[in-house]
Amino acid sequence: MAVAYPLSVFHFQVEWGGTRIGFTEVSGLTIELQAIDYREGSSLEYHVTKMPGIPQFSNIVLKRGVFRADNEFFQWLNTVKMNKIERRDLTISLLNEEHEPVMVWKVKEAWPCKVEGPTLNSTGNEVAIETIELCHEGLAIETP
Repeated sequence: MAVAYPLSVFHFQVEWGGTRIGFTEVSGLTIELQAIDYREGSSLEYHVTKMPGIPQFSNIVLKRGVFRADNEFFQWLNTVKMNKIERRDLTISLLNEEHEPVMVWKVKEAWPCKVEGPTLNSTGNEVAIETIELCHEGLAIETP
């Protein structure tokens, strides 16, 4: 009988409509439902009823190494024109050993709300990492 193991988090890909798709870290794949408290005045129960409210989606944070002459994050951020910005759909896939998606997060209408350059340190020995934070209007989870 084969032993079933949980999926590893280190093998993934991001399709985001940009030229490069190599990211070192993805976070913020969160969906939260707000609870609505409701109680009718004539209710015989002395507590409120909890109802599901509007879903909220956390901002998604993508990190990648900085490459010479690659300014794509800032270019996307600079597409803001009079309350309009270029929106992109993203597909984030967790991959198996054969590089096939086993879990997929589909992000709808994403746009950059924050771009952060690397932390510079004269005694550091790390790779320069840049970060982009994306606001979006929906997150669906699929298992192919």
